[in-house]
Amino acid sequence: MTDTDTPSTPARPAEGTPAPDFTLPTQAGDAPISLSGLRGKNVVLYFYPKDDTPGCTTESCAFRDLSAEFEDAGAVILGISLDDVDSHRKFAQKYALSFPLLADTDAAVSTAYGVYKEKNMYGRKSMGIERTTFVIDAEGKIARVFPRVKVDQHGDEVLNFVRDNL
Repeated sequence: MTDTDTPSTPARPAEGTPAPDFTLPTQAGDAPISLSGLRGKNVVLYFYPKDDTPGCTTESCAFRDLSAEFEDAGAVILGISLDDVDSHRKFAQKYALSFPLLADTDAAVSTAYGVYKEKNMYGRKSMGIERTTFVIDAEGKIARVFPRVKVDQHGDEVLNFVRDNL
C-alpha cells in the first residue's frame, strides 16, 4: 500500500470465527444491547442501509412477520443501520417492528463486520452499509454470512438456515 492508497474496509469476518462483540443503543431507549450479553442464544444480525426506505422496509417487515418463527427456532433478531435512535424509533413504530434496531451512528460495528463500504449510485460515491446478514450461533461464532442480500425471500432463507443448522 502506498501513501496515496486509501485504506480499505476491514474484511468481513469469516464463517466459523468469533463474531465481533459490540454494545449499541436501541430504538426503545432502554439498556444498550451487547452481543456478548446474548451468549447462549442464536442471533440473526442484519445490517441494512437506511430506515424507512423501500428495500430496508421490505427486509425489516419480513423479519417482523417471521419473528415468532425465529423465536420458536431459538433465534433473536437484531437490525443495525447508521441511523440514530430517534430514526429507529419512528421506523419501528411505523411498521410495528418487534425486535431491537441498533444505532451504529459512528459505523464502528458496521466497519468491524466489514459491511461499511464505498457505494456508487448513479456515479455518486458515498460510504454506507452493504446489506448483509450474519447468523451467530449460541457460542458467539459466525455460523453463516448472507452477503449483498436481495430482500425478496431473504427472511425465509435465513429462517430455513436457522431451523436446519442451529
